[in-house]
Amino acid sequence: MSKIFNHSTLAALLMLAVEAHGADAPAKFLGAQSCASTGCHGGGGTKQNQFLVWSVKDFHSQRPTATLTTARSKQIAEALDIKDPTADTRCTSCHAPLHDVPENLRGEFFKASEGVSCESCHGPAENWLRSHTRHDYTRADRTASGLRDLQNLYVRANTCVACHQVVSQPLLKAGHPELIFELDGQSVAEPKHWQESTNWSRAHSWYVGQAVALREMSWQLAQSDAPAETETQRWAALLWLLNWGEAKDAAAFAPTRDNFLAVQTKWDGFARQVAAANPAAAGLEPGKVLRQLAGVGPQFLDATVPAIVHARRAERLVLALDRLTVAENNHKADAELNQLFKLAQSLPDFDPKAFAAALDKFKTAME
Repeated sequence: MSKIFNHSTLAALLMLAVEAHGADAPAKFLGAQSCASTGCHGGGGTKQNQFLVWSVKDFHSQRPTATLTTARSKQIAEALDIKDPTADTRCTSCHAPLHDVPENLRGEFFKASEGVSCESCHGPAENWLRSHTRHDYTRADRTASGLRDLQNLYVRANTCVACHQVVSQPLLKAGHPELIFELDGQSVAEPKHWQESTNWSRAHSWYVGQAVALREMSWQLAQSDAPAETETQRWAALLWLLNWGEAKDAAAFAPTRDNFLAVQTKWDGFARQVAAANPAAAGLEPGKVLRQLAGVGPQFLDATVPAIVHARRAERLVLALDRLTVAENNHKADAELNQLFKLAQSLPDFDPKAFAAALDKFKTAME
């Protein structure tokens, strides 16, 4: 993708259409049915059942659009003076991303009601639908024809982060829940209709996803004249986590536009670099990182740090510990990890001392 700092899914979709076919004649979206024949992705075998997995089991199929018809969505819409959340781009850009694809880019079987569909992730299919099954086509050939390269973790994270991390301040104030993007955990939770590359690792996926999430948060905050304190706290917590629990340079964590822009650039570069490298070559040793993060308990005893800051750090930390223990296949401390999740669940009730004690027990049990 030539432009990565979108948080508008529609803009990303339309950009893909243009890039897939040239600026003068953007590629068309053909609809999920174009992938659904039994000889392609609608068959019963494990290597040809992708359409069935998506349409029957995957929440991306129907649930996102259906969410816009719930009482909670109606309440949020009323607070923002949105007449119909199923037709307003503030809602459809993530919950029904095909809704605003222009008529001239809609193929014969295109359906805007498909939710987050095949082409939402893989790109408009007009130019690659026939050719992507050719045995003589390389990965580069398919990518050049417009098929998004989701084996690349950087590309995959960029595909998902727009809707799984950033929510505008007006939506949050109206009651939209906060989102935390976690590429590995969300990939595991999704019914799998793909095969990972041979050198894929959970820790690799987790790290790239977190770096991209930090970049995206930094981009959003840099656009705001008066960023909300809750958002700057979340940003600082993730920055703290990706510095492996180090926060010695307080100035670097200050919520200033210069810092947001610097972090955006730095961590986008990190995400690109790590996605293209072997995890070990990129300096990501899951066991080492896990031990270091498990040892930050004393920091939660620092009474000079506000409780909400501790709470936000704990929120990110427990998710990281979860993914890294799975990556290491280390389940010695699962009971202690569950306790950490419970302690980090409620921000207003967060008890830093209790969390520090539980984290120490987790570290001991893990070792």
